[in-house]
Amino acid sequence: MMTLDNVYKAGYALKNVVRKTDVIYAPKLCPEAELYLKTENLQITGSFKVRGAYYKMSKLTDEEKARGVIACSAGNHAQGVALAAQKNGIKAVICLPDGAPISKVEATKSYGAQVCLVEGVYDDAYNKALQLRDEMGYTFIHPFNDEDVIAGQGTIALEIAEQIPNLDAVIVPIGGGGLISGVAYTMKMLNPNIKVYGVQAAGAPSMARSVKDGKIETLESVSTIADGIAVKCPGDLTYELCKKYVDEIVTVTDDEISAAILALMEKHKLVTEGAGAVAVAAAMFGKVDIAGKKTVCVLSGGNIDVTILSRVIKRGLLMSGRSAQLMIELVDKPGQLKNVSRIIADLGGNVTSVHHERANEGSDVNGCYLRIILETRNFEHIEQIKKALTDFGFKLI
Repeated sequence: MMTLDNVYKAGYALKNVVRKTDVIYAPKLCPEAELYLKTENLQITGSFKVRGAYYKMSKLTDEEKARGVIACSAGNHAQGVALAAQKNGIKAVICLPDGAPISKVEATKSYGAQVCLVEGVYDDAYNKALQLRDEMGYTFIHPFNDEDVIAGQGTIALEIAEQIPNLDAVIVPIGGGGLISGVAYTMKMLNPNIKVYGVQAAGAPSMARSVKDGKIETLESVSTIADGIAVKCPGDLTYELCKKYVDEIVTVTDDEISAAILALMEKHKLVTEGAGAVAVAAAMFGKVDIAGKKTVCVLSGGNIDVTILSRVIKRGLLMSGRSAQLMIELVDKPGQLKNVSRIIADLGGNVTSVHHERANEGSDVNGCYLRIILETRNFEHIEQIKKALTDFGFKLI
């Protein structure tokens, strides 16, 4: 059984281990709410996961510590377990799918863990971890479905309650449900009137679907840039806690997540991974009713793979009307390109790419197409430019 006492014990155990992360006021992200950000992306190891992993390990017997621990993860849990094991003087073996980003594999090794690369996906790594647990007598540290792990994640709620008095709502990412279970349980025990909203990626809505249908369901596949919450099946413990203490679970698209990552970078100089930005995406795109409410979004992690960062930024720019692509049909005669450039420049747009091509068969023999990519301020600005071009006589495709 979860108890508030266990969460307080976790808080005491973690006092000199984890960082008490700052809360930042964020008025620009969702002007209709009084929005704050709990910056667990700035936690040691770059995510909240070290809290639950460390507390779980601190409760092992001397015999269990001597045998060592094993875990499987594609990212943040691996690093949390590795660091927690290092601080407790315990041997740690981490099973990772062989396709895991090199940066995450190296980060896990840097905390002193032994990495076992397993051919296949997360589920294959999980099965290998269980096999090694049985063969070698290691203790398995589950990423979310464990009472002590959940209690460790609940310490975030203790910090929030202290940092933001008179809070109305908290928005939390959901993958397997360990983070939201700990936060929701603790928040509701401290103040039953606080609303707790969970957010999943639209491409991995396992907890949302399970709670809606009243039974634990396993998704056939998951697909999202928020790899940290791409979980096919929630845990039985986390499912029960979410059903009881979470007020509503919503989903956000990859485009909305990208826009949130971009907004956090630009407006607050904070780097988050996809999973870390879903709570902000839900606030920005009106997925939860927080108008006029004092609300905190938990930024669960900041370990984004830099190789995909540029793609995420590109999607974020398109999603927020900061970038646009226009295809214009022209008559191939001198001065056409000059007129297009002048109209865009006069309205403050910035052309970053131009592609000019001859028309194909079936269209005017003197026709050509101009494909341009431009930087814009917002969607209103894009419409303004499009209207000016069509008013001049250009045909937009």
